[in-house]
Amino acid sequence: MRTASMERKTKETEISVELNIDGTGQYDVETGIGFLDHMLEQLSRHSLMDLKVRAKGDLHIDGHHTTEDCGIVIGLAIKKALGEMTGITRYASAYIPMDETLSRAAMDISGRPFLVWNVKFPREKIGEMDTELFEEFFRAFAFAAGMTLHVENIYGVNSHHIIESCFKATARALRDATTIDARKADAVPSTKGTLGGSL
Repeated sequence: MRTASMERKTKETEISVELNIDGTGQYDVETGIGFLDHMLEQLSRHSLMDLKVRAKGDLHIDGHHTTEDCGIVIGLAIKKALGEMTGITRYASAYIPMDETLSRAAMDISGRPFLVWNVKFPREKIGEMDTELFEEFFRAFAFAAGMTLHVENIYGVNSHHIIESCFKATARALRDATTIDARKADAVPSTKGTLGGSL
């Protein structure tokens, strides 16, 4: 089983994450930000990754540090759980519709972190959460996990639907990219013979 636990404590946040890449999509998430909890639950359920998150942050200031640092710790835990990444499919993409909205995510678990974020929101807030914080989450997540991640909302008008479809698309791509390829289960999917930091 590909599992990992990770903790990170700063003057701004205190976050712990437990995850199982080969899970069934069970989640237990408490960040102090209701809508972020909802999105991390989607990430778990649709990637089939079991995920437990406990976060305490300086929410009296705003949700920025908590959101970004959750992305960092979840990304680091995924990187740790994948180890040398032997046998993974590595590349994956997914299109996810949600009512009037369509979003896609494309992923390369390569050790070369990058984020392309092509998502705009009609509203500045969803509940109490600033929509600009979602880009911060995905950037932190991608860079900590060591993946190239492209997220795009193709069309949509409802901000809730837009971000939820982005999380679900990322989750589904993560599920497929981390799946072991039975044809090459004993090999790292790179002509270099290694992933996880080499360029």
